[in-house]
Amino acid sequence: MTRRPREETRAVCPVSLPAIAAGTAVAVADTTAHLQEDPLTAPRLTDVDLTDVVALLVDMDGTLVDSDAAVERLWRRWALEHDVDPDAVVAVCHGATGEETMRRFRPDLSPAELVAENQVHLRRETADTDGIVAAVGAAELIDALARIGLPWAVVTNADRGLARARLAAAGVEVPELVTVDEVELGKPDPASYRLGAARLGVDVERCLVVEDSGTGIAAGRAAGARIASLRRDDGDLPVADLTELAALLLTARPSH
Repeated sequence: MTRRPREETRAVCPVSLPAIAAGTAVAVADTTAHLQEDPLTAPRLTDVDLTDVVALLVDMDGTLVDSDAAVERLWRRWALEHDVDPDAVVAVCHGATGEETMRRFRPDLSPAELVAENQVHLRRETADTDGIVAAVGAAELIDALARIGLPWAVVTNADRGLARARLAAAGVEVPELVTVDEVELGKPDPASYRLGAARLGVDVERCLVVEDSGTGIAAGRAAGARIASLRRDDGDLPVADLTELAALLLTARPSH
């Protein structure tokens, strides 16, 4: 499995989606037209039949929202406070629950201590939204979903308070939100993706999960969904960014 560097697609300007929404339809239309005109840059062939997809289930951190800077800053702080290698923690924390990461590096902590530590960490994460922006292509994807009438939800390993704080900081409004505090186990357990599909009233097998982490991809696969993998090649549909996914959806499906 090859993972493309996160830096390749990191947003460079903290502009909220409402501020750029007016231009997204034109941007996606231009992208789609270019892909159709130039066979060398046409959407890649894929085993995923996008005409059969009835809903999208989209991860938040690293996928719809670029929160890498905040995530890594706070995990480095936790690591230093607990005599753990910060680089080792940062290498595996993306996509995992807080308790899972803490248990991995501090197996000596009791279940009660892990819960308490995670609560402190969640409060810090919720308060620290500096540098959080919409991911590259987020506006284009949201606009494309509206144009083709495809329902979608955000499914995240963050709790509801943290998810709302990061989505607000990024200027992203979502129609449905599934958070880790609504299921018994977070990703890689499939429960949250199954709940997301149920909330949208669709079969999870006909959903496209959009993920950037191995943990999330494992959850989507276990739920029975097809996977669009962001900046990695181990999904059913590898994409460089959400702009590419938006163009693929618009090419495959007629807009309303």
